[in-house]
Amino acid sequence: MALINGMYITVQSESPSFPVSVTEQPVEKGINLIDHVQAQARTLSISGIIAGPKAAKTRADIISVKDKGQIVSYVGRNAFVGVITDFSTATDYTTADGMTFSMELREIRVAAASYVDTLPPPVKAQAAPIVNSGTKQTKGQDAGKDKGKGTGKDKDKDKDKDKDKVQQVKFKPGSKWNK
Repeated sequence: MALINGMYITVQSESPSFPVSVTEQPVEKGINLIDHVQAQARTLSISGIIAGPKAAKTRADIISVKDKGQIVSYVGRNAFVGVITDFSTATDYTTADGMTFSMELREIRVAAASYVDTLPPPVKAQAAPIVNSGTKQTKGQDAGKDKGKGTGKDKDKDKDKDKDKVQQVKFKPGSKWNK
């Protein structure tokens, strides 16, 4: 008897596999040089029988777990934690109240979150905050009418008006720059 996520199954064979990946460099004579070995995900192939009055429910539960990609825990001759990557069943005359099955489990590694729950307070800029963006030149309706006409006094009045029209930059409420 073996257990997969608490469900009883009868396992006839277990075949664990521990593959590695190697990089090879060709040489002129002899065998290739191997300069790096990297472990791959381990796998466990099992086959056996699901039998008894709860055989159909056990089969449906295993298919549900496989389809959702849930991590399963298997305990038999070998202990294994991973996901089910392949599951198949067959029925024949030898098993009246169940079915034979074959399953492949694959080891996985789950990444942990790399963010921090709380952020530090906003860092104040080393430069003084911007309070205005300088003088803006506005184009009025009569700006092009007086070209070449009039005295220099009118031009001086226009310059004084432009100096009075300083527009300040407005920041959104709640912004760290809105003080």
